Amino acid sequence: MRENKALATWRAGGQTVGGWLSIGNAYTAETMAGLGFDWLCVDLQHGVLSYDDLTYMLPAISASDTTPIVRVPWNEPYEIMKALDVGAYGVIVPMVNNREEAEQAVSACRYPPDGQRSFGPIRAAMYGGRGYMHEANDQMACIAMVETAEGIENLDEIASTPGLDAIYIGPADLAFALGLKPGQDDEQIHIDTVARILAACRQHGIAAGIHTGSLARTQQYLEQGFNLVTLGTDGAFMARMAATELAQAKQTAETTRENSGY
Repeated sequence: MRENKALATWRAGGQTVGGWLSIGNAYTAETMAGLGFDWLCVDLQHGVLSYDDLTYMLPAISASDTTPIVRVPWNEPYEIMKALDVGAYGVIVPMVNNREEAEQAVSACRYPPDGQRSFGPIRAAMYGGRGYMHEANDQMACIAMVETAEGIENLDEIASTPGLDAIYIGPADLAFALGLKPGQDDEQIHIDTVARILAACRQHGIAAGIHTGSLARTQQYLEQGFNLVTLGTDGAFMARMAATELAQAKQTAETTRENSGY
């Protein structure tokens, strides 16, 4: 079976840089995959795309060595299973609050006897290759997002969930959970909570990930020791470059854009 290279790197304590796909387009996905990202995450939670788009975007990513991941819209087993069946090699599950919810996510990623994933890897087996049925349980990455007040309170019980591969931080929702607003990442309580989550991941032997939207933040979190860090999003890359070069061409001030979190 095709190895999940990103997951193998995390298990070895290594670091990876990923990208985020919020535009429902196979060409965009293929372009991003060809740039050398270690992994790409197709965002079904907040992205402007649907499951139908996923069926085109994952094959586009498959033309490269980039590991395809999907952020499912919610911690629903059927959403997780469908994403894996169409060829995702991992899922990011938003707003996991406690051990029970983490266990539910893990169970949906594993075939019996390790979990409750239903067998029907329609495209996944074709992408994964021979041995998928027997090896998939060890190759599918299950990643829980800790970004709520309850999740922070239950951090250790989530991080110690058997079968969980990583915790991923959404800084904006984490800010809400701490009584802040998105973008206030430099507040001490936010800095301390991010460090606390990283420490819990290390203590329990799982990978730690975090979302960013800039090179500076990416470098900061890699230096801090995070294993999976998002450099940015397809739409944000496009808007930033277009705004900068348009302003230069017209010799005007660059257009100020509202913060969308991406």
